[in-house]
Amino acid sequence: MAKKRKRTSDAPAAAAASAGKSDVSAPSRPERTLFGFKDKPSDDATAAAAAAAVESEPQPDSEGADTPPFRNKEKVLVTCSRRIIYRYRHLMQNIVSLLPHAKKDSKIESKQTKGSTLNEVVELRSCSSCLFFECRKQKDLYLWMFKAPGGPSVKFLVNAVHTMEELKLTGNHLKGSRPLLTFSTNFDQQPHWKLVKEMLTQIFATPKDHRKGKPFHDHVFVFSIVDDHVWFRNYQISVPHNEMDKVDKGGLDKMTLVEVGPRFCLNPIKIFGGSFGGPTLYENPYYVSPNQIRALEKRKKAGKYAKKVKAKVRRKMHEMENTLEPDEFAQLWKGED
Repeated sequence: MAKKRKRTSDAPAAAAASAGKSDVSAPSRPERTLFGFKDKPSDDATAAAAAAAVESEPQPDSEGADTPPFRNKEKVLVTCSRRIIYRYRHLMQNIVSLLPHAKKDSKIESKQTKGSTLNEVVELRSCSSCLFFECRKQKDLYLWMFKAPGGPSVKFLVNAVHTMEELKLTGNHLKGSRPLLTFSTNFDQQPHWKLVKEMLTQIFATPKDHRKGKPFHDHVFVFSIVDDHVWFRNYQISVPHNEMDKVDKGGLDKMTLVEVGPRFCLNPIKIFGGSFGGPTLYENPYYVSPNQIRALEKRKKAGKYAKKVKAKVRRKMHEMENTLEPDEFAQLWKGED
């Protein structure tokens, strides 16, 4: 069956109809935001914005290359060794929850090659710093804090560990908020404390414009040096407010700090020039390993036991040398029933 031809007289009419429809079509809807529809800028406003953008562009230097803006890409890898006990594992999870720029990784075997393994893992995860919790004998916790790949690195012994779940404090701050870091004046007295302060600042401070960080401050990290130990505390910034959830004008003067947790104490052992090793820059002369402390306690207990044994021997020798005379009435009632 033959197909019907299109009528040539309908083509101009269709073109005119399409032209008419394009003229009568509704204007495009403006962009919608969280606060409603955004008004479409006028031509004059668009031209002014374009001119301002051109003026704000960075000018090329003498070599002709544009200087890119600085962007903080600080990321911290948090991991631990195998056979870590539950208490130290909960402490590690608390620190991960406090640092929005932290990344977790699987456990690493604590062997002689752990340094090279950690450096490789840090490079694969695109991190610049690392916190490695190393547990030995299921009793002692060591914290390695180092910058990759060039160093330096600091080794701490962690004491007085108290997790958030254990303390059950009343403080509570929003997750992912930016913390304020405060340091005691002791950090500026000696060079090794200055280095430790810089390491703590770079690791615990949330980078600017981080995608997981909140743009406000509602808690404080406090680092203080007491008895050559670094004590860590976390406080919530509590401000009284009225029923309308607005801060009162005089509320800033009544600002208080409520502890959140966790708590721990860092005893510095050594500072190395490289990443997880290298030349020793500082060694704590007052550091005593937990093994030596336990050995001294065992010696004290062994000394107490030796004193008891010697006292028993002396008592027996005294009884043998000073025997009692037989009693004349000892056999008096023996034969009678």
